[in-house]
Amino acid sequence: MARILLVEDDPRIARPLGRELARELHTFDLAEDGEAGWSFLEAGEYDLAILDIMLPRLTGIELCRRIRARGMDTPVLLLTALDTVQDKVAGLDSGADDFLVKPFALDELHARIRALLRRKVTTAPVLSWGQKLQLDPQGKQVKVEGRELDMTPREYQMLELLMRSPGTFFSPTDILDKVWGWDATPGKGTVKTHMKSLRDKLRSAGLDEVVETQYGRGYRLSPCP
Repeated sequence: MARILLVEDDPRIARPLGRELARELHTFDLAEDGEAGWSFLEAGEYDLAILDIMLPRLTGIELCRRIRARGMDTPVLLLTALDTVQDKVAGLDSGADDFLVKPFALDELHARIRALLRRKVTTAPVLSWGQKLQLDPQGKQVKVEGRELDMTPREYQMLELLMRSPGTFFSPTDILDKVWGWDATPGKGTVKTHMKSLRDKLRSAGLDEVVETQYGRGYRLSPCP
C-alpha cells in the first residue's frame, strides 16, 4: 500500500490504471497534465510517480527533470508509446528510475511498481498524530501508545490518506476515488460504514477525536489537542 501520483491525460489509460492501483490497495491522485502533476508534487509527498511522456502543458520528461532539479527523490516510472533507444535514453537521462512501453501487461506494471517501491521504502517516514498515534507506511502498521491496532486494509488506507494530508477535507466521493478507485461499485454508505469502524477502533484505544466530520465537506484529520 503506497501513495502514488498518476499523471496521464488519456482516460482510456488512466481509468484502468486507477482500478489496478486501487485493487492493489494503493491510494493515488490523478493529474491530467504535467503542470497539474507538479502542483500535486509540491503539495504532498508520494511514494511513486507514474508519468506519461506525451502530456499537455509539461511533458513527462520535462516534469521528471523538474522533480530532480528540485531535489525530490520520488521514484519515477515513465509510460510511453515510443519504443526507440533514443526515447529510453532521454527518459532515463531526465532522472526517471524506470521506463515502460505501451501496451504493457498488468503483471509487468505491478512488478515494476513493487521494485520501485522497494527502493523508496527505507526512507518512508512514520506519520504521527500527537504523541499517541503513529502510522508506519513501511510496516503498514498503526500503533496507539506503542500498541499495534488491528485494522482492515481499507481502514488503514483511509487513515493513511487523512494523515498524509492533515487539515484537508475528503468527501465520501474523494475517498471512494482514492481508496476504492473510480469504477468502484460501493456507494457513499460504504465509506460511512468503514469510517465508523475506524473511529470505533481508535476510540476503543483511547482516541476519541482523531477524525473530524464537517457537513458538506467530508472528513479530515482533526488538529491535535
